[in-house]
Amino acid sequence: MDTRDVARLWEENAPTWTRLVRAGHDRCRDVLNMPAFLAMLPPVAGLEGLDLGCGEGAGTRAVAGLGARMTGIDIAPSFVRLAQASEREQPLGIAYHVADAAALPFPPASFDFATAFMSLMDMPDQARALAEAQRVLRPGGFLQFSILHPCFMPPRHRNVRDAAGELVAIEIGGYFEETEGRVETWTFSTLSPEERDATKPFRVPRFHATLSTWFSRIAAAGLVVEALGEPRASLAEATAEPVVADTRIAPIFLHLRCVRPR
Repeated sequence: MDTRDVARLWEENAPTWTRLVRAGHDRCRDVLNMPAFLAMLPPVAGLEGLDLGCGEGAGTRAVAGLGARMTGIDIAPSFVRLAQASEREQPLGIAYHVADAAALPFPPASFDFATAFMSLMDMPDQARALAEAQRVLRPGGFLQFSILHPCFMPPRHRNVRDAAGELVAIEIGGYFEETEGRVETWTFSTLSPEERDATKPFRVPRFHATLSTWFSRIAAAGLVVEALGEPRASLAEATAEPVVADTRIAPIFLHLRCVRPR
C-alpha cells in the first residue's frame, strides 16, 4: 500500500469521521488520549508549530488554544476543507494545507515543534515522515506524537474478561508481524444500534511496527527521545466512561516526545 491508497481511504472516511468525532463519539480521545497528550506538551505559547496528519483539526485547534501559531497538514483534501471551515468559523490563526508528511512543502528549520496525534501509525513511510519532521524543526525543537501502543495493540489482540464481564487481561499475537497497510474496518463503540446500522464503517490502514523498530526509526531520523507517556484512566474516569476502563489493565496508546539536538 502506498501514499495514494492511504489518501483514498482517509478521503472516504473523512466526512463520516468528522461528523462522529464532532458529535462526541471518540470518547477515548476526548476523555483520555487528547488530555494526556496536551498535558505532556512543554510550553508552546508563542512558538511556531506543525501538526502532521491533522485530520479535521481537533488537535491543531487544541494546541493553538495553548498559544502556539499552528500549521496543519493532511493527505486527505476533505479533512483539510473541513478544518479550514472550522478556522473560518472560529479563527485561531491556523493555516491548513493538503500535503504528505513524508514530503513536507516547507524549508528546513521552519518550525519550533511538531505534533502528530494518532497519525504516524497510518502512514506508509514512517521513517521518511520522521526524517521530514526532523528536517523542518529548528535545532532544539521537538516532535511529539501518539500512536496505538505497539506492544498491546498489535495486529491480533483480544480482551479477556471474567464471568462478571470485568477485563482481567489482554491477549496479544502477531507483535513481530510488521504490517504494510493492513486495512481494519470498525466504527466507534459509542454509536447506538440505529446509528451503527445507518453508518458505513471506517476502513483504516495500519502500518504496525515493533517498539524497537519505532526507536530505530527515530534514531535514524536524527531525533532523541526525551519523554514517553502511556495514558491510564483514573478510577473515576473508568467508572464514568467505561470505554477507557481497559487502560487500567494495559495502555492502548503510546506518547513520545523527541528532540532535534542543537
